[in-house]
Amino acid sequence: MPTRYVGLDLAAQDRRTGLAVLREEDPASGALVLEEARTGADDALIAQRGRGAGKVGVDVPVGWPRGFVELLAAQATGTLAPPGSTGDEWRRGLAMRETDRAVHARTGLTPLSVSTDRIAHPALRWAGIEARLREEGIDVARDGSGRICEVYPAATLRRWGLPHRGYKGADGRAARRGLVEALGGRFPGLDWAGHDAACVEEDDVLDAVIAALMAREVARGRAVPPPDPLRETALVEGWIWLPA
Repeated sequence: MPTRYVGLDLAAQDRRTGLAVLREEDPASGALVLEEARTGADDALIAQRGRGAGKVGVDVPVGWPRGFVELLAAQATGTLAPPGSTGDEWRRGLAMRETDRAVHARTGLTPLSVSTDRIAHPALRWAGIEARLREEGIDVARDGSGRICEVYPAATLRRWGLPHRGYKGADGRAARRGLVEALGGRFPGLDWAGHDAACVEEDDVLDAVIAALMAREVARGRAVPPPDPLRETALVEGWIWLPA
């Protein structure tokens, strides 16, 4: 039976949501076929593709900082104890997850804050999709130990030694074309099946393909898991998987 790896570049709107499906017939051969690469993925399609996947790479924060969640609960009930300071350090502690700090330490890149940035909108959408998958009995553990793993395409590209900036938007078309060629070199068994043009045209599609490739790396044990001291936190906040 072939294994399918799904990549999801989740946006708040369906039309900007990229979806990619990679089919692997034989893990030993390294041959992969890009079966699907598109935008316009709604919740129903995402859930359907997730059901049939060996692993799903999700480019969106899958959880919020634990301290931020606790602050909201305490503030809502009027039980928030006054902090010693409301300065930068205190606010950064609420804005960034442990995995965000780990990514910065490894790559120098800082993921968008799910607490304070607009990335919260697709993250809220993911929370609803996660609930749907969980109700269907799919293991959606946020630490990546189940069906889902959180990924960060720019950091993935940087760890692979590939260009990770300048490939977004209309001005990034030439950079995306170069990335498609570079990914083909890194994964020589990858058959784009005609979908390379869509990846050049839309960065959301290319990010979804990178997310699917990274999901395969996680499944094959070629990615960095949460360290033991952070495993419990990762189950709450999520964990961004990077190439080993």
